[in-house]
Amino acid sequence: MIENIRENLFRIEIPLPQNPLKALNSYFIQGSERNLLIDTGFNRDECREAMDQAIKEIGFSLENTDIFITHIHSDHSGLAGYLARPGTRVYTGEYTKQGLCDSNSMSYFGDLIKQSGLMEMGLGTDLSIHPGYRFRTIPVSNVTVVQDGDIIQVADFSLQCINTTGHAPDHMCLYDKSHKILFSGDHILGKITPNNTIWGVPWNIKVDYLAEYFKSLDIINNLDIELTLPSHRGTLTNCYERIEELKKHHHNRLNNIMDILGNESMTGAEVASKMKWDINVKSWEQFPLAQKLFAAGEALSHLTHLLFKGAVTNRLQNGVVYYQKA
Repeated sequence: MIENIRENLFRIEIPLPQNPLKALNSYFIQGSERNLLIDTGFNRDECREAMDQAIKEIGFSLENTDIFITHIHSDHSGLAGYLARPGTRVYTGEYTKQGLCDSNSMSYFGDLIKQSGLMEMGLGTDLSIHPGYRFRTIPVSNVTVVQDGDIIQVADFSLQCINTTGHAPDHMCLYDKSHKILFSGDHILGKITPNNTIWGVPWNIKVDYLAEYFKSLDIINNLDIELTLPSHRGTLTNCYERIEELKKHHHNRLNNIMDILGNESMTGAEVASKMKWDINVKSWEQFPLAQKLFAAGEALSHLTHLLFKGAVTNRLQNGVVYYQKA
């Protein structure tokens, strides 16, 4: 499906089969000399076919189209290598560049599975269970690293790059001050809550990504925005209200995790198994493997935040990290 949001601005719906996100919103801005495509979809047949069809329907050429990748997740970056032409500039952050250029990243995956306690629940270290790895891009060349505050000019859009680290290490939003439009990527979503994880192994984690997410929400909260265009589901006309809802959601999660821990010592996976999730299964045992991985990552991001705050402590025992109240 293609939606003409306003002059020179289109939303392209890219299906994400067998994925709870259902679809990705890729945005296309048509310029006089060069165009810009924001995010791409997975590197799989259904996504390629939808994008190819959209290119035909809108009637643009990839030869004069640049690509902006909000963050490394494969539902956003998977088709970058397929779509990029020799003259294409692929804009993104430094962390994402490394993933785009080296499609064999995620070297810490095995340690994450073991330290999180997921291995004790039957998950293996085969990366094929991770859709982000399975549908990753082929290596990309001509990657241009953008910094916070950089401007990309397309048609009458002056798009300011805003570093919104949290959901991913260098997640980038695009903001047009004159049009009061925010391309929010996965930083702010409407009906669903962006997944937060730790981007490393629990015992050696150096960054509190949930704290970074809160800071990034505050940055966006200070902008003059009338229309927010997220990467999934519908558009938002009041992102400020949604920001408060997201903050409340995560603070409730933190309180819930403290209640779950009680006087016990638990792994990240054990905590995740006791949290409430919006998924249509009756028990943790029925969770698809990929969803167990995402749920454990979410639990670990909150446990790490509590660890940085001094509310919990952790210990490494037989290669597995356990958490308990301080």
